Amino acid sequence: MKGLFKRGKVYWLDYRVNGKRYRESTGTTLRREAEYIYACRKKDAKEGKIPEIKNIKKEHSFMELADNYLKWAERQRSYKDKKYMIAQLIHVFGTLNVNDLCTRIIEQWQSKRLKRNKPGTVNRSLATLKHMVNKGVQWGMVTDSTLRQVRNVKLLKENNKRLRFLTIEECQTLIECCQPHLRPIVMTAMHTGMRRGEIFGLEWKHVDLNHGFILLEQTKNGERREIPINTTLEYLFKEMPHSIESVFVFPGKDGNPLTDIKKSFHTALKKAGIYDFRFHDLRHTFASHLVMQGVDLASIKELLGHKSITMTMRYAHLAPGHKRKAVNLFDKLLTDNQLVECDQIVTKTYQNGSKLAV
Repeated sequence: MKGLFKRGKVYWLDYRVNGKRYRESTGTTLRREAEYIYACRKKDAKEGKIPEIKNIKKEHSFMELADNYLKWAERQRSYKDKKYMIAQLIHVFGTLNVNDLCTRIIEQWQSKRLKRNKPGTVNRSLATLKHMVNKGVQWGMVTDSTLRQVRNVKLLKENNKRLRFLTIEECQTLIECCQPHLRPIVMTAMHTGMRRGEIFGLEWKHVDLNHGFILLEQTKNGERREIPINTTLEYLFKEMPHSIESVFVFPGKDGNPLTDIKKSFHTALKKAGIYDFRFHDLRHTFASHLVMQGVDLASIKELLGHKSITMTMRYAHLAPGHKRKAVNLFDKLLTDNQLVECDQIVTKTYQNGSKLAV
């Protein structure tokens, strides 16, 4: 029956009074009793009466859910990113009743976004939407049935195989083409493999030149990470001026953390004749050259701060020489073993007085 549904074993009602939608528990597991209560509510609804029942659920708008979620997200490290994505979601779903969200509506939005954004970008927004709805259920603002509808929407398949990195010559050219304020940032990315956010938020107190390492306390995977400082970085940090107004290594306006270098970085790339390259690819450059120099993947994983080896495996194909060495090592072991067995057969044959056929 439309307007009558189950949550667990208990029947619930779904009806509107004066245009407002309400959900209410019947308090019974018997369908006949639930149908009787539903008939009564339909009669009251036609007359514009709102029953005063404790179990009644007032409907909430998506905007209300978004406001509550933003307050909760303020204590999260990814608040700035979430704030931007939630603003986009409000633009699309803001006028909707939150329990009107369904698989069809979200998939249609997903398809529209895909026309102008990459699958990974759409997936990040969808993941935020799903988490918002999940929190909404915990706060009593969203029903379980709405959560199921939202969960039915699948993430898009992403292409994470892109691996763009610079040659040594291109690295040198790019550094030469950088403006003075940009050069140390690019060099830090090249020599550490740090993420952009990690570099922008780096404070001088986390740069230990005496012991030769950078300590990252807040990382993407939530774990502390130590990155060794090589000779080039040591010289760079010693020569860099320390701002009296800021604790950050690369301060922005008014001593706050740097937020954007897109324009200057793009200018440097254009001047260097380097195309199809992003700032994040400096991280790939760091890892790729280490692998090609024979550094093991487990060490690369620790340096990059990957939570699992799966992400690091994308660089495995850059070490063909080491694969060949491993195969040749097995070949040598097998061949040596066969020679030993052959010698044993020859020795045994001659001991028995037999002659080998030539």
